[in-house]
Amino acid sequence: MQQLDITTSRVLRLDKAGLPLGWLSWEEAAVLWVKNQVIWHLGSGYGVLRGGVNRMGRRSCLKLPSIIATDGQVRPENHKIASLTNRMLFRRDRNMCLYCGRLFAESQLTRDHIIAKSIGGDDWWTNLATACRRCNQRKGAQSLEQAKMTLLAVPFVPNPNEYMVLANRHILADQMAFLQTGFSKLAM
Repeated sequence: MQQLDITTSRVLRLDKAGLPLGWLSWEEAAVLWVKNQVIWHLGSGYGVLRGGVNRMGRRSCLKLPSIIATDGQVRPENHKIASLTNRMLFRRDRNMCLYCGRLFAESQLTRDHIIAKSIGGDDWWTNLATACRRCNQRKGAQSLEQAKMTLLAVPFVPNPNEYMVLANRHILADQMAFLQTGFSKLAM
């Protein structure tokens, strides 16, 4: 087992069925651990939280795994659809304009409605593409056919595992290996 830097990484929290619920700080994970709410754990790394010194002069130490599963009911509402923000959209598309294929800084990207809102398109994952400003202006409110443009990738709704990756940029190797088992073929 490898000791991890708890200042930059987080703990992946799962429900008892192994589906991701979210990211926890090491302190939040410690609370669940000492309350005996962790029912199983995974991971090749662990974080160490150090406490106070007891009367014998020994310092308390708690080793926590990087992936924990907590008790509780497994309900569909625990596994919500990823919230749609520009940051998550750009991360889904890897900061690449889905029209010209070039990579851009987040500040140079825009959200493009494949079917324009003005003609009934909705503000949803499958109708949105990351676009550079130039391509977005070129397409305007036209359809892809009218603008003579094509998409380089199929827009998709991230599943819970994919969303966990989009939501955290400091993912440990064992956490990524676990999450990748649930990726769809369209993702990453």
